[in-house]
Amino acid sequence: MAEHTLRTRAARRSGWSRAGDALLTVLAAAGALCIVLVILAFTLNISLIMFSTGSMSPAIPAGSVALVREIPATEIEVGDVVTVDRAEGLPVTHRVTEVLDADGEQVTFTMQGDANADPDPAPYTVSQVRLVLGSVPHVASVIVRFQDPVVLGSLTLAAATLVTWAFWPRRTADPETEPRAGNQADPARAGSGPAHRA
Repeated sequence: MAEHTLRTRAARRSGWSRAGDALLTVLAAAGALCIVLVILAFTLNISLIMFSTGSMSPAIPAGSVALVREIPATEIEVGDVVTVDRAEGLPVTHRVTEVLDADGEQVTFTMQGDANADPDPAPYTVSQVRLVLGSVPHVASVIVRFQDPVVLGSLTLAAATLVTWAFWPRRTADPETEPRAGNQADPARAGSGPAHRA
């Protein structure tokens, strides 16, 4: 009976250990991804942008997150999807439809959203753009949720608890040192040996 209990406890510990290892692996992968993104941001001018509208659907639907790289405007070509900063209003990310003029580093071009019936109202003249390298749909809402202080604090606390649990020293049960059912004294048998005369 005692051996069965020890095996059950060991199996439970093993299950929790596997779950903890899996969570630690996920956290390590997420941390590594963050480090890679930071390195890319500083070395290659790569960053993330979120799409709140569906003007680039179906290629880039609303709620997508895109990886973009800042490049000189002289490198853009017709068909590229680029983000342009505007003096007034939010940046716009649409597809280049025509390159009109180039004056040194300044390039004038037109753009249009894939889902829009008409091109953008006026051409853009800029020296730098952010070229869309790729996108992942339906991720923006998750990233926005992670920016919530309560969610971020809870995740940090959970991660700290998990790491502490993973590296906390454990006492392994040794079956040889555990009491066994057969070694326990049986009161019913006390005095049941051969009778001795005084």
